Amino acid sequence: MKKPVFYLMTLFLSLVIFGCTQPKPVKTIEDLRAAYNGESTASAKYAEYAKKATADNLLKIAVLFNAASKAEAIHADNHKKVLEKLGEKVGDPEICSFEVKTTAENLADAIKGESYEVTTMYPAFIKDAEAESAKDANKSFTWAFDTEKKHHAFYEKALTELNAGNEQNLPKRWFVCPVCGNTYDLASIKNACDFCKTKKEKFIMFNEF
Repeated sequence: MKKPVFYLMTLFLSLVIFGCTQPKPVKTIEDLRAAYNGESTASAKYAEYAKKATADNLLKIAVLFNAASKAEAIHADNHKKVLEKLGEKVGDPEICSFEVKTTAENLADAIKGESYEVTTMYPAFIKDAEAESAKDANKSFTWAFDTEKKHHAFYEKALTELNAGNEQNLPKRWFVCPVCGNTYDLASIKNACDFCKTKKEKFIMFNEF
């Protein structure tokens, strides 16, 4: 009598285990790799744009680029962590080629890139993650998506002020959340991050040189 009971219990446990196993989110993994490479490229590009702005003595725009570069690096690292959690091997990112031009042109390029991310890339990635029940990926994508919307607005304002000859009106200090990459200027900083609730004391500060 004991053997049939044992076999039945084994069969039951096997059904439970296999029934609860989620299939790999294939499309989301593909999206995570694309986002990892894209954010890594944006981080490298904005760092170079910051150097150009510094050389042009546009220091307030330089500090914005530096803060955004750090935020993009945090997004890339978050995407990488999700990939690794899903059992994927992740090597060095593929950095796409880019060209450093005038600071005004660099701002225009940054606006174009952020616009693509907030209107096309991340909405599609979030939809895929939701369809495949990839909660960690969805969170990482959403944090990046919400931050890029802010970056888009920051860059648009910076370009407007630069074209008007009012670069001095731009913020000289920025703060980046080390967990999700959310970005604040001094006037908008909160006691805790709006996205991940990290306390502001942990924010990374960027100052005008």
